[in-house]
Amino acid sequence: MKRLATTGITALLVATVVVLAAGCGGRGGSSSASPAFSSSDLTAQPTNNWITNGGSISNQRYSPLTEINAGNVSQLKGIWHVHLGSGSAGKYSGEAQPLVYKNVLYIVTGADDVFAIDAHTGAKKWTYSANLNQKIKTVCCGWTSRGVALGDGKVYVGQLDGKLVALDQKTGEVAWSTQVARYQDGYTITGAPLYYNGRVYTGVSGGEFGIRGRLTAFDAKTGQEDWRFYTIPGPGKAGHDTWPSTGNAWQHGGAPVWQTPAVDPDLGLLYFSTGNAAPDLYGAKRAGDNLFASSILALDAETGEYRWHFQEVHHDIWDYDAPSPVVLFNVSVGGVERQALGQAGKTGFVYILDRKTGKPLLGIDERPVPQNAAQKTAATQPYPKGDAVVPQSVPVQSFNRFAAKLPKGTKLVNGGRIFTPYGPGGSAVSAPSSLGGTNWWPMSFNPETSYLYVCGVDQAQLFSGGKTAAYKTGEQFFGSTFAPQGTPAGTFTAIDASTDRVAWQKKFSDSCYSGSTTTAGNVVFVGRNDGHLQAYNATNGKLAWSFQTGAGANDTASVFSLDDNEVVAFYAAGSALAGSAHGDDLWLFGLHGNLEPAGSASSSGATAHAGEKAPTAKAPANTSTVNVSTTEFKFTLSTQTVHTGTVTFKLTNNGGIPHDLSINGKQTPNIGPGATATLKVTFAKPGNYPYLCTIPGHAEAGMKGVLKVT
Repeated sequence: MKRLATTGITALLVATVVVLAAGCGGRGGSSSASPAFSSSDLTAQPTNNWITNGGSISNQRYSPLTEINAGNVSQLKGIWHVHLGSGSAGKYSGEAQPLVYKNVLYIVTGADDVFAIDAHTGAKKWTYSANLNQKIKTVCCGWTSRGVALGDGKVYVGQLDGKLVALDQKTGEVAWSTQVARYQDGYTITGAPLYYNGRVYTGVSGGEFGIRGRLTAFDAKTGQEDWRFYTIPGPGKAGHDTWPSTGNAWQHGGAPVWQTPAVDPDLGLLYFSTGNAAPDLYGAKRAGDNLFASSILALDAETGEYRWHFQEVHHDIWDYDAPSPVVLFNVSVGGVERQALGQAGKTGFVYILDRKTGKPLLGIDERPVPQNAAQKTAATQPYPKGDAVVPQSVPVQSFNRFAAKLPKGTKLVNGGRIFTPYGPGGSAVSAPSSLGGTNWWPMSFNPETSYLYVCGVDQAQLFSGGKTAAYKTGEQFFGSTFAPQGTPAGTFTAIDASTDRVAWQKKFSDSCYSGSTTTAGNVVFVGRNDGHLQAYNATNGKLAWSFQTGAGANDTASVFSLDDNEVVAFYAAGSALAGSAHGDDLWLFGLHGNLEPAGSASSSGATAHAGEKAPTAKAPANTSTVNVSTTEFKFTLSTQTVHTGTVTFKLTNNGGIPHDLSINGKQTPNIGPGATATLKVTFAKPGNYPYLCTIPGHAEAGMKGVLKVT
């Protein structure tokens, strides 16, 4: 299959009308309604308000305010702290950045419940309860929402049940509701919608369930669909020839849209990036580059017509997609100011492009990579001429620490480098893991420093199998297995946008799992898994402030002016995938605050990414049985001593989140609440055999022990 050029192709899209669904929802007081924001409103740097998910439609997450600065940020304290009373159970994640308009905060929890909060007092003005069906099974990575949109007097929220809902901004009552796609077919919505020019834009999640990705534009007043762009192109569309010419692989090709697009009104272009191809880890039946998966796209914002694309990973079989939002900025390159776009991928690279043409701004080389014929791997992959924010190989000493838990015969090949292939009957270990690099969390850009600030996860991963994948509506569509190995670490990195090189970097002992926000006061805010919201000197990376919020700080701060005082809003609720402490804590910070930090957040359990499990090998017939019960976070075994030979472990999950069991190099899949799994393990000789739950954070929380074999 030939590669598609990145410029000059225009595709005519067909608009489809969606029937509206009326509803009702909110209760409580009222708040000021927002106007139909103009392009200048939406592109302006935020001051008194924070009206879009990215601060502006450039997604820079930059505040021009300077009252809080690197010299005094250490004096920040809480002005108020409230509990929302929603989305604090183990399966939920708090990843929504607060929006602010006329002294009212708007926040959505992982349960898709929306709150309007008085910015002066923290009092609830109204609440919308989504009342989601608790039996939805097509959620990839924890129940979450990454924010709402404002405009035209409404608050817009995408829901896990596939609905886009518009709420009256004054009362929280449902203005309209439309079914974007069915969750029963694998479609959910986790990204914050975008309001722009009288339309609401939303993507869909579900690449792990064999969906066909899309970005759809709806009329903001009525909820009628204006146009739809499929991220997996059909016959006759640009990019369709990067899929097999026979069969229907493209109909279930993935490429979800996880995040909020950006817009350049002067160019008339809307930009976003896409998720994995499907089946996620099995490429044999989807030969070709598989556009527009793992790509950056530019569309005509008015019509949805294709303008250009750049693919970050060709024919992806590692889940190295691009779920983090794109960022638009101007930067001086070689003494010339350029219109740029940046996107931080799971690969660990930051891709910097000319946002008018889609061409690399600083150079990106196509390099040959190792091949696996059965997986029909791409001959080359794009390598930016810059620095990765996380390691892209596995040191021998790191491999040796977890090698005993890998399938028999797994060796470290190719140095565990990125793009190391694997195939049927085999396995490979490489880095980064499928968590990233950079996952969904957004980076920020500071025009004063010309730095991009980005979180990264440093962890190796086992890829095993490359098995045949059969599509079935609403079920996981992987064709292989994968499992992170070792304890994840993190990096928080300032990338010089003029060179794509590291300006400074902080290394964490746990994953960096938060968005960042930066200010003209030379400050950059980022959250930590242990509950601390932190501020760093944006120029040199020196830690300037750290405040315990009481739950995993896996969100992104919003900065605005309240009564002429600069303040910081932050929602701390933890993350199911990060395994951080859950909560429902909404904070407002300021230099005039007097609230002290909350109590330390206790670690929680991590929910697995869909499809995340280690393979198990067949074993001879058992000679004994051990019943194993799991709760958060404890194993209870029917016996702690067995004889040599084959032992059958019958695992029952009596907790509320997924768990697994690993012992003597064998491991069960992750099993959900109420589920069971059987694991047969042969012990050839007496000894003490450690067992644990391998989901990040669980063993550290207590899910480990030692079985005695006599």
